[in-house]
Amino acid sequence: MIYKCTYKTPKEFSNIIMNSDGEYLTGLWFEDSRDSSKHKINCEEKNLPVFNETKKWLDLYFSGKVPDFTPKYKIENLTPFRKEVIDIMNTISYGKTLTYNDISKIIAKNREIKKMSAQAVGGAVGWNPICIIIPCHRVVGTNGSLTGYGGGIKNKVELLKLENNDMSKYFIPQKGTAL
Repeated sequence: MIYKCTYKTPKEFSNIIMNSDGEYLTGLWFEDSRDSSKHKINCEEKNLPVFNETKKWLDLYFSGKVPDFTPKYKIENLTPFRKEVIDIMNTISYGKTLTYNDISKIIAKNREIKKMSAQAVGGAVGWNPICIIIPCHRVVGTNGSLTGYGGGIKNKVELLKLENNDMSKYFIPQKGTAL
């Protein structure tokens, strides 16, 4: 059985929807975003301990603090490549960013190969079912483009601002998948 819960965010952000299998957080995404299509929306709303733990994490995060714990989550259909990308995203510190190309170079080095596709990395980043906690919003284009965020470009900008990033380094593309 899959359950859901809604989290009311600060006014700069869209609200957040969570999914759980009853024990683990299995999805976290911005309401009415492109990411909604990846999750169970028509399911029972239920107050679960993992939702309370996640709300506590989100309360800390949205108050500008770095949470010192991670809600327990489980990711379905996790391929080795997706796990590798998620593990790297989980190393990106609050207030920092990496590019898709940076991640591709880390994977290439770890695998002892010449090159890894930044586009393949982009696909794995975009697949991430648990936004913010797995910080896919901290992945940006090599040229500073704020592209590829399924949670919506407005939310990505606000998340980076919340983390005190120097926003003069980034720009919103005029066209593309992020809009």
